[in-house]
Amino acid sequence: MHMTRICPPLSRFVAAWMALLAGGLMLETNQARAQEGIEIPAPQVDEMANAAKSETAILAGGCFWGVQGVFQRVDGVTNAVSGYAGGNAQTAQYETVSGGASGHAEAVKVTFDPRQISYGRILQIYFSVAHDPTQLNRQGPDVGTQYRSAIFPVSEAQTKVAKAYIAELDRAKVYDGAIATKIETARAFYPAEGYHQDYLTLNPTQPYIVYNDLPKIDNLKRLFPKLYRDDPVLVSEAGLSN
Repeated sequence: MHMTRICPPLSRFVAAWMALLAGGLMLETNQARAQEGIEIPAPQVDEMANAAKSETAILAGGCFWGVQGVFQRVDGVTNAVSGYAGGNAQTAQYETVSGGASGHAEAVKVTFDPRQISYGRILQIYFSVAHDPTQLNRQGPDVGTQYRSAIFPVSEAQTKVAKAYIAELDRAKVYDGAIATKIETARAFYPAEGYHQDYLTLNPTQPYIVYNDLPKIDNLKRLFPKLYRDDPVLVSEAGLSN
């Protein structure tokens, strides 16, 4: 019998939830602000306009369910695939990555039309509503290097934009702490198992999704109303390779 796994493992989620109810450390100031979403300036440095019809961005910011769910609702995005980045092909599987020693982070490959939305705008959404970039090796109840905040540029131009934007946001002091996001170059992306794809859309009443991820969708709609789309682009329709 096939059993659908959840992210994080159920025992870890229950423990985190109990700690929250007991007045544990889950409601840190930065997490509370991230839950609300943060209005941040657009990047001063962005990619040059070109005639390309498609570009990809690989981003990690905690459990990939929420990051995927956010970008699936961004106008100009043509696909968002949950997966792993930072390690090698042999360890790119959920059971191994969950152990925290694979080198991988749960990541999302966002495919977008640069004629409609820029890489810099993708990063603005990533830093504003998709996750809290000040948390080191964790997001909310999820703890471990596999939940780190990381950008995996696919070009020198993306590396330049990402470095400049992190420096800009740190100077602007829009967060209570320094940005912990790392830029990791020359890293391959590996799609996650099928049961992780489109998870937020398929499981909107799952407690983890309700508490941690649905507020991100609300924040996207509130802070980026012109970029918000009601109907998400799904992997089940676009495929894993796009």
